[in-house]
Amino acid sequence: MITIRTYESPAGQLLIGSYSNQLCLLDWKYRRMRNAIDKRIKNYFNAEFKEGNSEIIENTISQLNEYFTGKRRAFDIPIIYAGTDFQKSVWKQLLNIPYGKIITYSNLADQLKNPGSIRAVGTANGANAISIIVPCHRVIGKNGELVGYAGGLQVKKELLKLEGIITDQQISLFNEQNTSFL
Repeated sequence: MITIRTYESPAGQLLIGSYSNQLCLLDWKYRRMRNAIDKRIKNYFNAEFKEGNSEIIENTISQLNEYFTGKRRAFDIPIIYAGTDFQKSVWKQLLNIPYGKIITYSNLADQLKNPGSIRAVGTANGANAISIIVPCHRVIGKNGELVGYAGGLQVKKELLKLEGIITDQQISLFNEQNTSFL
């Protein structure tokens, strides 16, 4: 069984899931790929979702609350990934992006020693089911563009603002000049 619970974050509703005393899900409740992500996780662990609570979920909520109030920059939650070996390698590499820093998809592919895999890296990034803790929001397009995020680009902007990566003025510029991102 995968224990799940909804968490009302300042950025929107998140689903938190634990399996075998590890975090397996921390994802935006209303993301476009919700059904596909849930199906992948259930199939991977051969388990069903059941609403409830666990020590891992409580610990995750506590650490998320600290993150959203600016008191936490790194998480120490045990994680179990549901994905292919390549996806897992991308998600593990995302953990190396420090709080307050960003990289491009091509930088991420280079770090994986696979520079030709930019599109595959982007796809794996989009399939990340452990948002915020596995910081896919810290990956941007090669021209500095804020592209794709499961929680929506406005949430990505707010997370980057929270981490001091972008300012209100920069958010305003993105909103005015890059309306295709909204």
